[in-house]
Amino acid sequence: MRKRLIALLAVLFAFGMFTACGSDDSSSSSSSEASSSSSETSSSAATDDDHDDDDHGDDDHGDDDHGDDHHDDDGHDHSGPETKAAFIMVAPIGDAGWNYAHDVARQYAEETTGVETAYVDAVPEGTAEFGNYVRDFIDQGYNVIIGTSFGYMDDMLSLADEYPDVVFEHVSGYKMNETNFGNTFGRMYEPRYLSGMVAGSATTSNLIGYVAAFPIPEVIRGINAFTLGVQAINPDAEVEVIWTSTWFDPAVEGDSAQALLDKGADVIAMHQDSTAAGEKAEAAGARWVSYNTDMSEFAPEAFLTAPVWNWGPRYVEIIEAAKAGTYAPTSYWGSMAEGIVDLAPIASDVDQGVVDQVMEAKAAIIAGDLHPFTGPINDQDGNEVLAAGEVMDDGAMLGMMFFVEGVIGSTG
Repeated sequence: MRKRLIALLAVLFAFGMFTACGSDDSSSSSSSEASSSSSETSSSAATDDDHDDDDHGDDDHGDDDHGDDHHDDDGHDHSGPETKAAFIMVAPIGDAGWNYAHDVARQYAEETTGVETAYVDAVPEGTAEFGNYVRDFIDQGYNVIIGTSFGYMDDMLSLADEYPDVVFEHVSGYKMNETNFGNTFGRMYEPRYLSGMVAGSATTSNLIGYVAAFPIPEVIRGINAFTLGVQAINPDAEVEVIWTSTWFDPAVEGDSAQALLDKGADVIAMHQDSTAAGEKAEAAGARWVSYNTDMSEFAPEAFLTAPVWNWGPRYVEIIEAAKAGTYAPTSYWGSMAEGIVDLAPIASDVDQGVVDQVMEAKAAIIAGDLHPFTGPINDQDGNEVLAAGEVMDDGAMLGMMFFVEGVIGSTG
């Protein structure tokens, strides 16, 4: 989902944080009770005056009036409500990609924190359904709401104002408030670069295909990082992009991958949610770099590696803060050093020398000694974008709308 400078920064952030997810119109849910899955185990720990309101007076959780047992002078227990977290996702969790990764993280957070969680999937963006599900979850006592698609952002902001005692965290957006609504994303361009190194070593035709969702900064940033990684190993290789205008559509993704294979691509990469591109690559005897999760089981002969998400620790942080009453909205853009993004295991038939190079680059990125967007970098027309030794700042990355040299295709 002002002064001129502030407006510009907001637009850049909006494009940059647009997430890699989409709806599956063929799969939708009729009610929260029918389509959400909640754990049978509830947390035994109550919140520590979670989201204090008039029942507790001021917002000082550490004063002597509350004490460790949350009893006031009248002898009654005034502890906050039990913390429960609900996740709302835009496509089926069985997609093996974006939504599956979020559901794995939900289960991890539930096990780690002891907090009861629930989810509903296949909830479309831009409709009344999202708000209906949120209100239904809140009526059931869920006081942490996590929305995992960009198009939920504006609805979440409104709902956060409507329910000030509920924590709202939006994955991939850029809007927030000062009390109960923050956002989360990850620096996926880091493992994208590493996966490009692997792909560059695997191609013999020097044409790598890239099945991409939408021409927005997040996706373009990933393509560019991938291409820079390819060039670090194989300067002669090129990356050709096909846009699908979908996040999750196996038929379209498969057809796009096949079109690239027919042009001579012998490695296929993707910014999509299904495994269709990999299945086409395997059928053609080509190789494949997947996305979101380790999808190797779906095309084991083609699989090379994948840039992957690990949302679990971040969700634990959010839920634990809600339990403790210490949640404070932030704009979180985590890195490989923080563990929210990573590289899946590299296929066993990749040359060990290449693996060593990739692992050295990974260690350097984590240590802060290597940034994928370090000059010299030219755009695909040969114009200098970044001078030698210059590191691109976050604002430029978040607003990226150009392709680097070596990419075939258009951003428009």
